[in-house]
Amino acid sequence: MNLMKFQLNAMRELLIAMEESGRDIILKSPTGSGKTITLTHFMSEYIKGHARTVFIWLTPGKGNLEEQSKRKMDLYIHNAATKLLSDVMTAGFCQNDCCFINWEKLTKKGNNALKDSERVNFLEWIEKAHNAGLNFKVIIDESHQNFTEKSDAIVQLFKTDKIIRCSATPLADKSAKLIEVTEADVIAEGLIKKLLVINQDFPSVVESENSTGYILEKALKKRAELEEGFYAQGSNVNPLIIVQLPNSSDALLDSVIEWFEKNGISVENGTLAVWLSARHDNLDGIENNDGKQIAVIIKQAVATGWDCPRAHILVKLREGMDETFEIQTIGRIRRMPEARHYGNDLLDSCYLYTFDSKFTQGAQAALGKSALQAKTIFLKNEYKKFSLIKEQRTQISDTQDDAMALKAITEYFKSKYGLDKKSKENKTRLETAGYVFHEKIERTTYSGQASTIADATPENLNAIKFRETMNTHTHGREFHNRVGRIGLEIGLEYASAVTILGKLFANEGKFLYKEKLLELSIKEWYAFVINNFDELRHAFRFAMAGGEQQNALGLENISEKEFFIPQSALFTFDATSKVQTEFKKNVYQGYLSSAEFRSAPEKLFEKFCENSKAVDWWYKNGDKGDEYFSIVYVDNSNRQKLFYPDYILSVRGQPWIVETKGGFDRSGASEDIDIFSAQKCAVLQKYLTKHKLQGGFVRQDKASMELLFCVDKYTDDLHSDAWKLLSEVL
Repeated sequence: MNLMKFQLNAMRELLIAMEESGRDIILKSPTGSGKTITLTHFMSEYIKGHARTVFIWLTPGKGNLEEQSKRKMDLYIHNAATKLLSDVMTAGFCQNDCCFINWEKLTKKGNNALKDSERVNFLEWIEKAHNAGLNFKVIIDESHQNFTEKSDAIVQLFKTDKIIRCSATPLADKSAKLIEVTEADVIAEGLIKKLLVINQDFPSVVESENSTGYILEKALKKRAELEEGFYAQGSNVNPLIIVQLPNSSDALLDSVIEWFEKNGISVENGTLAVWLSARHDNLDGIENNDGKQIAVIIKQAVATGWDCPRAHILVKLREGMDETFEIQTIGRIRRMPEARHYGNDLLDSCYLYTFDSKFTQGAQAALGKSALQAKTIFLKNEYKKFSLIKEQRTQISDTQDDAMALKAITEYFKSKYGLDKKSKENKTRLETAGYVFHEKIERTTYSGQASTIADATPENLNAIKFRETMNTHTHGREFHNRVGRIGLEIGLEYASAVTILGKLFANEGKFLYKEKLLELSIKEWYAFVINNFDELRHAFRFAMAGGEQQNALGLENISEKEFFIPQSALFTFDATSKVQTEFKKNVYQGYLSSAEFRSAPEKLFEKFCENSKAVDWWYKNGDKGDEYFSIVYVDNSNRQKLFYPDYILSVRGQPWIVETKGGFDRSGASEDIDIFSAQKCAVLQKYLTKHKLQGGFVRQDKASMELLFCVDKYTDDLHSDAWKLLSEVL
């Protein structure tokens, strides 16, 4: 197989980088650019000039990617010495081996690959290879998915002097050699499609009885146009539709299969394929350009590594779920089926149909993460014995009082929107506040086109309103999902959440309540909950934060445990920052000033601690997990919650506990978005008094550009005597 010009350039740069001094190499290459082809040819060329080399190619666990990559090398490079983990466990490592290993088989619990057994285990095979003078070189495929402390420990076993990390969206590393293949390079060579076309020809407002049927019909119509276009070109390419479902969607799967069957596309006649973890129908030959399959139904798990160039159309369905849209999924439809452009915009484009607006967030998230790098840092010896008493929830009292929750939520709606029980004005007041009252389900999506993934942003696309006729049967699953999510905001089980929503808003006999605010029919109620999901879940959260509840929490209901600073941490930082100063007063070796993610007040506070003569040392606490320092507080449903203060520090030999919050803008208005700040401040003061410690809350005043410290009861009034200059307090 002949390599494209950009692939040859990338291979040449890889060979040069292997002779340079640095250990880490990053190959940034778009999905569909033939990264596997480039790397397999690179390995073949490198081995020719470097005897006693063993390549270890590590892949993530999804989709049997290690087997696919091995097959490709066997196809491209004749007589290549390729192995899987099972081969290594049987015969060990030999010079010139290229070993394709599923990462998770080495790191997941319950795995036998690294356990002692009758066979020589994996660690011993590595040791034998080292003793035989073999040199390991490591390639980490889809490296953005693999960076954990466990995976880093596995890489260390090989004692390699070269690590190549490959991804379309890699973590950046200033110390690494970057070799980048741009989307423009790949498009110019004709390997990937010129344009991503999103919801083509959608009107500004879409009215439909069935949104799933609507976009499936659009996709099938587009496929017919593509089929005709390929026929006119004299090409035998049979364009494929990929339908991606949410991970928990059995009912939706059945309805999609039924829709296709009504249109003559079925599993039985071989034109419909299904690729799920427990179901594989009609997958043989699906990657071939002339494959019989017209559509394939997948879930999230097939987003990585699958190569089917005739896939032209992606239908991304949702069912009230909130899964992250994986940018790699779009890569499944970007490859050109015959590795060339046709000079026809219809055939040289790929098509996305979805009423999920989150694909734009996925694009931005992938781009935002590309500047971040991570490494494991270790606790300095002098802080290993430091300890505090932390509080944990007890199993017995980790429940909420449903009656208290209902009362708090009712009072919140009354106070926030000026509502009264069963008042005719309530609907108008809520509409004025932005609540939607409509028997149809309303969604927002986007339409337009993008040359690169980076262009798929709301600013570059047109907003589309999608209205679907409400049906309690077809929308029942989404309603139940939304109710469950609203309840989870405050720890309510589904039964409690649906009862509260019914008592407040539904005209239904089983939901009797003297303080009822609306009397909606069941159909109206379903639509109200689905359309106002974000507003309702925020209302539930805010309702839990008012009032003074901390005095009701007795010490007998709190579990106490000794806290020690964790021995190591996975440290994430911005590798592109011009300033990479090591903070010497931090308890960890190698903690940098470019730490991410950090709020502005956190960054300022860390600099303050580092430069303050009063501060001996400081530690950034985690935000969840048993290994971190926590204090218990309760919300308005009497449910125990955990508060993880941001920092523990030593000031002139005395421990302090400090929480940072959003600051005050130049006009003095609060930018603190934590609705529980008052409760957390109160419970922190109570903890500090009990254990005879110091501490409090820190916020930034943007007018003076100074950090302020709360020395009394928490308030959003910047000018209150409760707020003092931090530099004066310390």
